[in-house]
Amino acid sequence: MSNIIAYIILILAVVLGTAANGFAKSANGFTLFIPSLFTALTIVGCMFTLSIVMKTIPVGITYASFAGLCIIATTVFGIYKFNQMPDFYTIIGLILIISGVLIVNLLGKTG
Repeated sequence: MSNIIAYIILILAVVLGTAANGFAKSANGFTLFIPSLFTALTIVGCMFTLSIVMKTIPVGITYASFAGLCIIATTVFGIYKFNQMPDFYTIIGLILIISGVLIVNLLGKTG
C-alpha cells in the first residue's frame, strides 16, 4: 500500500478515535447502553484501521501521528459539542503537539 493511502486510512482512524472519545463522554461512565455500544464499536474500528496503517508506516510514527491528531480533533470536538473552551496554556500545549506531529512526519526518518 502507498504512503498516501496509509495516511488516508490514518485520518479515518483519527475520525473513529475522536468519535469514540465523544461517545465515551456521552456514555456517562458506561451507564448508558447506546453511547457505550458506539464507544466500543468506534474503538474497535479505530484499532483495526491503525493496524492496517502500521503495515506501511512504522508503529512509532503511526501512533505519534494518531495520538497528536486525535488530541487536536477531540479538543475541537469538545469546543463544538460540549462548549469546553481551552485556556491559554492548553492552546500553547496544543500548538506544541501540532508542531511535534509535523516534525515527526516531515523531518523524522520513516524507515
